[in-house]
Amino acid sequence: MTLMAERPVISGTTPRSGFEDMLNVLEELKVPDGYKAEIIRGNIVVSPWQKAYYLRVMELICDRLRPHLPEGHRISGLPALYVFPGVKRAYGPDVHAAHEQTRESTSSRLDGEGLSFVAELTSTSTRDTDLTEKVEVYGKAGVPIYLILDMQENQVTVLWAPSERGYRGRLTQPFGEKLYIPEPFDCKVDTTGFQAPEEEDAG
Repeated sequence: MTLMAERPVISGTTPRSGFEDMLNVLEELKVPDGYKAEIIRGNIVVSPWQKAYYLRVMELICDRLRPHLPEGHRISGLPALYVFPGVKRAYGPDVHAAHEQTRESTSSRLDGEGLSFVAELTSTSTRDTDLTEKVEVYGKAGVPIYLILDMQENQVTVLWAPSERGYRGRLTQPFGEKLYIPEPFDCKVDTTGFQAPEEEDAG
């Protein structure tokens, strides 16, 4: 097993086989403050939490989508681990919506198939996974809507109509425009405010 950080490194941990073993390690792992851990491509990957303004963007997504949630679903930007046993993955989406019954458990593992929406905000360390692997995994799991906020390119992509190969529907627009989110939300979301704040003059 490999323990990975923002720049992949091999840890000194003893290799274990099996997805269940990796989940157990993940639960016992003492992740440093400001980091999160996921299972990606057979490795436990530890990556830093995002920049401060990402929190603002995550809250805006929750606020703007909350009135349009399917009945019985809840949306949050709090840390949570969703498990996809069929493909041996476990992700902690930046924003996630799922039926309230998905949360009625004493386990720290949530059922990925209970998700109705996920949003990932890319960083230099996670961008490739967000744009490729997670598209396939979320699609195969039947997650209806996957929203990718490309924070490096200042654009947002909505994916819908999940399938075995990912998603059949895709639309990309620059930050600042209204983006249509298909069913089960069927609404337009204003992406104003998703941009990074202007850099302060060092002088």
